[in-house]
This record gives sequence, structure tokens and C-alpha cells, in this order.
Amino acid sequence: MSADLYPPIAPFQSGLLQVANGQRIYWEVSGNPNGKPALYLHGGPGSGLGSGSYRQRFDPRRYRIVGIDQRGCGRSRPLATEAIKDLAANTTQALIEDIEAVRTHLGIGSWLVSGVSWGATLALAYAQEHADKVSELVLVAVTTTSRAEVDWITEGVGRIFPEAWQRFERASGRLPGERVVEAYARRLATSDIEDRPRVARAWNDWEMTHISLDPNWVPTDQRFDEERGLIFATLVTHYWANDGFLRDGKEISNRLSSIAHIPAVLIHGRRDISGPAITPWMLHDRWPASRLVIVESEGHGGPLSFREMREALDEFAR
Repeated sequence: MSADLYPPIAPFQSGLLQVANGQRIYWEVSGNPNGKPALYLHGGPGSGLGSGSYRQRFDPRRYRIVGIDQRGCGRSRPLATEAIKDLAANTTQALIEDIEAVRTHLGIGSWLVSGVSWGATLALAYAQEHADKVSELVLVAVTTTSRAEVDWITEGVGRIFPEAWQRFERASGRLPGERVVEAYARRLATSDIEDRPRVARAWNDWEMTHISLDPNWVPTDQRFDEERGLIFATLVTHYWANDGFLRDGKEISNRLSSIAHIPAVLIHGRRDISGPAITPWMLHDRWPASRLVIVESEGHGGPLSFREMREALDEFAR
């Protein structure tokens, strides 16, 4: 094992699970079939499990590691861009039901739940709905997708990058009284197949800008091809324009008492301009069973944050 990660492993089991609204959710299991069950929730929304490097943060001897491509992205079907008319059925509540369907399908009673960025929001929302099914939480780049967080990342950060934000705002084509994120969501949810790629590129250019101060920054256009970039932009704007489908985005904060007893580690980069550390700090301040780890030299995730994640997972496996 390296200092930071476990060796790469492949899933020993995978499949597509039929759930509500004609969706088929991709799931995979790796590690020890008899180990402690643990769920990993990816970011985005819409990023997917990607290369599967998330598995290297879990001790494969101790964990039965479950990964899910959330509905509409990755290897789940149909992709959001192929079923635009069904986008309204893609909500946080639906994702929680999908997670429960996978847990039941795999015969898991309770599990550790981990997540990064949007995955942290989803992990928190899932735990609040099914606290009896969650043994621990390990979250990196912690967000709650509140209205304030979304407005900061789509408008407030423009104070740091005014030139790029002006291009981003003008490209949105927003209507009077419409938030920038709402304009992008509206246009990406249309059936105009010529307009959608242009809008997605403008959105992803802004994503690439507001994370560019992160020491581990890699330009978005190096991480996404056009199809994945369109899926990502479509789902991110859909969720952000709707406050993560979490009652003006304050539902997680208002329901924190329901999970205050669950042991948790909250890991966040001090230099995360896109998602300032105030979010995990406020959660930790009201969460007796939580531990807050601030990584001083990193932004929105990174090798040191993922090392902290691995260490927290190792501790919970004992």
C-alpha cells in the first residue's frame, strides 16, 4: 500500500437495478464480500463513478465497498441527456429511494456512507431519511446545496473572477428576474439539441474557472468529453436551480438533530473557494458526534483530503 491509497481493485459483482420511473441504476461491489458494508456517493450531480479510483480509499480486506452511478449518469440508464422529458423525476428524494433499493437488493442491513462534494449532500440527506441504516459518515468537500451555497458558486464568486463571470452571465440568456443557474437549467432541459452543447460548454467554462485557485486544479475540458460535459451540466443545473430539492436548501441544516448521534468525519480544504469551509464548520458546531478536519493547503478535494478520508475509513473499520 502507498502512503495515501490502497492498490487498485476491480469489482467482483455489478449490475443494473430496475427502479422507479423506468430507471436502471448501475451498482458495483468490491473488496471483501464479508467485510463491513460501505457506500460511496460520487459528486456532481452527474459526475458518475468514473475510473473507480474511489475504491482505493477503502481497505479491501475490511470493507465490502458499494458504488452507485446516480440516475441519469455514468453507466446508469437512461442518461439524463437521452431522456430530457423525464428530468423532473430526477430528484434527491428519488436518489434516496434508489440507494435504498440497492441496499435492499444487496441484503445490507446498515452501512457506512461516504461522499464527496454533491455526494456529501446526498449522504447527509440519505442519513437524515434513514438514520437507522447509517453506521458512520465520512464526507469530503462538504456541501449541503443550500440556496446560499448555490448563489455563492454561481454569482458571488464572480467578485473574484469578474471577467469570466460576465461571460458566464451573458451566455446564460437569462430572462428578467431569472437567476443565472435557473437560466442554464431551463436551456439545458429543452429539446434543442443544437443549443444544449453550447450552453453546457459555457457552464463548464465557469466550473473550470471557479475551481482554478485550487492547487490541484485540472481544467474541466481535460476531465470531460462533450457528452459527459453535457450530462454533468444538465444534472448540476437541474439540482442547483431547485435548491437540491431540499426545501430551499435548508432542510439538511434544519434536520441535523436527526443524525447528531451518528459518528462522522467532515474533511474540507481551507482553500475551497467554490465551497467555503463555513458549511462543514457550521455542521460540526451542532453535531456532537462529528470531527472536523481542515486541510490547510487544499481546495475542493485533493490527495491530502483523500488521505484523511482513507484514515477515517481505516479508523471506522476497526
